[in-house]
Amino acid sequence: MSRYSAMLAAVALLWGASFLFIKVAVRELDPSTLILGRLGIAALTLALIVPLMLGGRATAAEIRSNAGWLLVVALVNTALPFWLLSWGETRIDSGLASIMQASVPIFNAVVAFGFFRDVRVTGARLLGVAIGFVGVALLVGAQPHGKVLGALAVVGMALCYAVGQLLAGRHLGHVPPPAVALATTAIAAIAATPAGLVQAPHHVPGWKTIASVIALGVPGTALAFLLFYAIIAGAGAAYAALVTYLIPPIALAYGAIFLDERFGAAAFGGLALILGGVALGSGVRLSRRTRVLPE
Repeated sequence: MSRYSAMLAAVALLWGASFLFIKVAVRELDPSTLILGRLGIAALTLALIVPLMLGGRATAAEIRSNAGWLLVVALVNTALPFWLLSWGETRIDSGLASIMQASVPIFNAVVAFGFFRDVRVTGARLLGVAIGFVGVALLVGAQPHGKVLGALAVVGMALCYAVGQLLAGRHLGHVPPPAVALATTAIAAIAATPAGLVQAPHHVPGWKTIASVIALGVPGTALAFLLFYAIIAGAGAAYAALVTYLIPPIALAYGAIFLDERFGAAAFGGLALILGGVALGSGVRLSRRTRVLPE
């Protein structure tokens, strides 16, 4: 497992840094423009890599035959949550956003309980869901009045990811993961184009902003997607899901070191409750063929 452990650590470092780069970029860019840049760069990168992995004709055939659900998953699992996270980080710290992101498995269990009977969580695991929700409520409730909407936007992101993962697992589980990554990223980039162009600044952004968008697009999205899917294929989705536990402390460290962010007892208490709830409430057995889409 050493190979996959290294890959998992790399994904956690990349996605943990994404919260930092988003926080830097939204200082100068509207969230819609940031998302357009991030997804556009990621889509172009994947368009160069994925056909080499699967073959151009095979990639095109997979996308054509599954276009409907790829469109739905692209909007629910990429375009909308990316925007909610970026908008939320205009109001709350990057580390706090990463803690709330860790609640995705909690929402996954809730959505599955209501709408996906084949992957329902029951019994003691429901207690884990309740504990996780207490952590989310603690974090949102601890925010000053002006930051509550930002916190709720990130909670909305977690809900979108939960719905998107379940839809992808049910309807796109048979599609090669690199093809899913390419198609959903490209579709989401197209969806973000109108608002991204309208909200674009009238000046050339600073180098830190440009570098942040590139970092989000190439390593933070395209490379991280490919690594994450490789982990799922080789070690299983349950192992890949461990990244949920690694991202918040990494993002908190990035925020404290590079953005001088500071976090109180509510943040760490919420983190403990969320991760504890995830550990107790998301113990559903996941086969190697289960597809889990990343944040």
